[in-house]
Amino acid sequence: MRRFVVLFSAVLALACSSAAQARVVVQIDKSAQRMTVSVDGAQLYAWPVSTGAGGHGTPSGTFHPQIMMRSYFSKKYYGAPMPHSIFFYYGFAIHGTNQISRLGGPASHGCVRLHPGNAATLFALVQRAGAANTDIIISGW
Repeated sequence: MRRFVVLFSAVLALACSSAAQARVVVQIDKSAQRMTVSVDGAQLYAWPVSTGAGGHGTPSGTFHPQIMMRSYFSKKYYGAPMPHSIFFYYGFAIHGTNQISRLGGPASHGCVRLHPGNAATLFALVQRAGAANTDIIISGW
């Protein structure tokens, strides 16, 4: 029995350490209004997004998560809900939205909006991998 416990503990530690070492790449194409999410080079998800519209551009470049907040309300935009926020550059974040019908076209003040379920999935994935193992690459326009 003791051998089983030791073996089980070793397998569990290995599983936890390999999950923490997973490389997550979030690619956002502003021209296509699309996000793809890959883990260790394998694409797992492709989702429609809404990026900045009308003079409220979403920054381009390569970023890493800075702050993650499961429940957040915008102080700048009248308390707008921003569930599962992953802040990546100053006040810019990837987050869920209740304006689902606008996904697939520019609609935000610069953030990257996702369906709330997709935002929760991404949040959990990035939380497991860690900020240092997550790249957010934004391109287009």
